[in-house]
Amino acid sequence: MPVPLPDAMTMPSLSTQATPKIGDRPHHEPLLGLSRDELGARLRVLGVPERQIRMRVRQLWSWLYVRGATDMAAMTDIAKDLRAELGQAFTLERPKIETEQVSVDGTRKWLLRLADGKEVETVYIPEEDRGTLCISSQVGCTLTCSFCHTGTQKLVRNLTAGEIVGQIMLARDRLGDWPGATAPDPRGLPDSDRKITNVVLMGMGEPLYNFANVRDAMAITADGEGLSISKRRITLSTSGVVPEIPRWGEEAGTMLAISLHAVRDELRDTLVPINKKWPLKELLAACRAYPGLSNAKRITFEYVMLKGVNDSIADAKALVRLLAKIPAKINLIPFNPWPGAPFECSDWEQIEKFAEVVNRAGYASPVRSPRGRDIMAACGQLKSASVKQRASERLIQPA
Repeated sequence: MPVPLPDAMTMPSLSTQATPKIGDRPHHEPLLGLSRDELGARLRVLGVPERQIRMRVRQLWSWLYVRGATDMAAMTDIAKDLRAELGQAFTLERPKIETEQVSVDGTRKWLLRLADGKEVETVYIPEEDRGTLCISSQVGCTLTCSFCHTGTQKLVRNLTAGEIVGQIMLARDRLGDWPGATAPDPRGLPDSDRKITNVVLMGMGEPLYNFANVRDAMAITADGEGLSISKRRITLSTSGVVPEIPRWGEEAGTMLAISLHAVRDELRDTLVPINKKWPLKELLAACRAYPGLSNAKRITFEYVMLKGVNDSIADAKALVRLLAKIPAKINLIPFNPWPGAPFECSDWEQIEKFAEVVNRAGYASPVRSPRGRDIMAACGQLKSASVKQRASERLIQPA
């Protein structure tokens, strides 16, 4: 069984590092991901008078998260001398796009290079009136789920709060999702004022093994004076880090998705090895106790359909019994193949029979349409391209 990654308390990050001491001036420190209090502390180090701190924090926050500024010089309501100081002390850089791929169905996948050279992938899924951004929380993953391509890449490190928020910022840049902005490539974007309406933590990594940084990043994402995406439009997906589930509900309060995929411990032990530490009984008890759980705030259970493995009618009936008395939605996910995968996708006829059993029991059970398969952007297919291929093989570059 993989060894769980320690919480972000033992993983240095921008949002948890010590505030610089007076006289120890920051140099090109990233501003993304810092809380208002942390921004205020940084400004004090620069010598900004205490009476101005609250105003300056408000100005910076608006420029960062409402207008998407990428240059201190654009912050015209801040004095020129202070702007110059801020430019020396801090950076507004997002992750860098290494490659951008656009699927035939409009799905976009970005391979992003972080400041230390590590890479993650971020996926944008447009629909007619909405757009969902799937973001990563770790470089690699520690869970080794046998059906997931990301699980074949070893964990490298946690992402900082700034790197998590930075994925949203970068996507808004590319999609023209800031006030007055236009997309460099508008193909397939939704016909709505906001191009990113939903955020899902379903990319690379187990977000609850990076609890503090993910929480801090989502606080900025949901901030009404920040990126302003409602908590009901933010979904964290976990493979079942049971002790952190109630804590996430209390401290973050977003929607919750459980990567379930099996109705028996012996099978889930193989498909989702974390089950050996926190088996189904403990996982479902944590779900039933999730703060705020109701018919208006249901838990989504994700169930990948694997041919001859977990797709029988008996499995469907067992799934219904397993989720009894949990306000839930069940997402049935056709398995998305990847090179060397040990599974096949269930036949469509079998998926429909499975869904019929679940629907008759009163659960909404949509079958998730595969998106971005042709660019390896579908559920379970993400993996850093530096692991998959050499840089010389990266053929699709951003415009």
